[in-house]
Amino acid sequence: MALKRFFPLLAFAVFSLLLWWGLNSDRDIHEIKSPLINKAVPAFQLPLLYSPSDTADNSQLEGKVSLLNFWGSWCYVCIQEHPFLTHLAENGVHLVGVNYRDERENALEWLEEHGNPFNQVWADAEGRFAIDMGVYAAPETYLVDKQGVIRYKRIGMVTPEIWQQEMEPIYRQLVAE
Repeated sequence: MALKRFFPLLAFAVFSLLLWWGLNSDRDIHEIKSPLINKAVPAFQLPLLYSPSDTADNSQLEGKVSLLNFWGSWCYVCIQEHPFLTHLAENGVHLVGVNYRDERENALEWLEEHGNPFNQVWADAEGRFAIDMGVYAAPETYLVDKQGVIRYKRIGMVTPEIWQQEMEPIYRQLVAE
């Protein structure tokens, strides 16, 4: 009987703890761990954006370290990220763009207007590959090793700071392997 009297207090304490955890400003949403880290990129076959009758599959990720970037012409943050991706491409980083849930014409116009830093651009118009990859929204970026294994996931924009502090050391290690 005495335990029943404390149930509302216990429920309030649990609710308060969950609320505090949810509002904790120190938590970084970009650090959500992917269950796909150290696993192969899920099997896929996607049309190429520039020539939709041709397709890409997992074999395009073998033999080189790739930065796999999900983006869309509708994505406000993607346009902010784009100059740094261009900088990475100019410095030899192999970039694969996955155009995510977009209209082909809009994506082509966007790349023509802003430039195309990608070595390849795949079209995931329905977002099925993105679901398999665990994408929440664009932009999201993965580092994939030479065997097609996911080694890192970034939710949100890749900035120079993020690249230098988190991604570049992993990228360099993967290139050296």
